[in-house]
Amino acid sequence: MANVSREALAAAANYAPETIASMERGVRMPSPRVLDVADELCGAQGMLSAAKEYVRRERYSTRAVDFIEREREATSLWTYEVTLIPGLLQTQAYARALIDNRIPPLDEETVEERVAARMERQAILTERKPPVGLSFVLYEAVLRGSLVDAEQLERLLEVSRLRNVVVQVLPFERAFANALEGPMVLVEGHDHERFAFTEGAFVSELSAEPGVVSRVTERLSMIRTRALDPDESVRLIERMVNQP
Repeated sequence: MANVSREALAAAANYAPETIASMERGVRMPSPRVLDVADELCGAQGMLSAAKEYVRRERYSTRAVDFIEREREATSLWTYEVTLIPGLLQTQAYARALIDNRIPPLDEETVEERVAARMERQAILTERKPPVGLSFVLYEAVLRGSLVDAEQLERLLEVSRLRNVVVQVLPFERAFANALEGPMVLVEGHDHERFAFTEGAFVSELSAEPGVVSRVTERLSMIRTRALDPDESVRLIERMVNQP
């Protein structure tokens, strides 16, 4: 067995020894780079590098993995966001700003992996056949966040022109209590089974339980009814783009 110390592996892979230790303990998954470096140092002849296919989950936060799997199989998605631009609508700059400023911070390679993965998810907007039906409602506060620039607003306008996408804005004055409680997503798959995804600061839940799905469906339906219609929403976003 190769006698490679934690410190040697950390130095060769450009990681802190503490990060390598957390990978050894199973607290975090080893990155592809660490596996490649370890393979070379240990003379494993590709056996360690081959494990990269099994650690691709590092591209997503642990609590989002199950939802991402459902998203890949979706025939329709209803999304409501109360604080952030949804991942499927984010520009690369916006996504990077969010991912690169987490506490505790992520290492640079994980940031790059997750930004790339988020951009790849956006293929669902245009590349699926038949097209996936996508509905997004954004609380007005989302559009007025400090990270939202003209490029991000233009991206929303661009996506809103797609045939299979509806973008709506819920204005401040039309909000109601349940619309302020947090983001919600309703996912429907090919078998017509529906899943509700709710996300908080520390806990996320993906549920197929009929009662949960029914409550999320009812709330999303009410939010869509209260929101500006798609044309009004586009005009609001256009005004924001043109503001000095």
